[in-house]
Amino acid sequence: MKLAEALLLRAEMKTKIGQIAVRLNQNAKVQEGEKPAENPYTLIKELDSVSDEMEKLIKNINYTNCITVENGISLTDMIAEKDVLKEKITVMKNFLSNASAVVTRYSNTEIKILSTVDVAELQKKVDAMSKQLRELDMNIQRINWTVDLIEK
Repeated sequence: MKLAEALLLRAEMKTKIGQIAVRLNQNAKVQEGEKPAENPYTLIKELDSVSDEMEKLIKNINYTNCITVENGISLTDMIAEKDVLKEKITVMKNFLSNASAVVTRYSNTEIKILSTVDVAELQKKVDAMSKQLRELDMNIQRINWTVDLIEK
């Protein structure tokens, strides 16, 4: 199984656990004399089974990410770089949105509000970071589809 396939399977398992949670909550209580639509103990066994399977899969994914190295950089390090870059871009985009927002003045006597930064200059830096993020993400995706999942 390729690493990318394992990641898709992990996402499916996460969705399935969410569905089991909903079903458990729907069957947590019934009126006196009634039976639940589904047996909660059966659902709990299903939750345990899927959770155990998902834990093994995540461990194998993490292990594969740690030992997969390209150009001297592990896949784990690439993912960390991607996550941090994504956060930084989000913060900077929000900041630049605020810095470039026009403050309407109703007369020339009102205080003029000015940006504290050169928005155009910083936007170029954000654009460069966005390009770096896209390239990094494409590289990670390429690796995911070429590397086999390593089972511990």
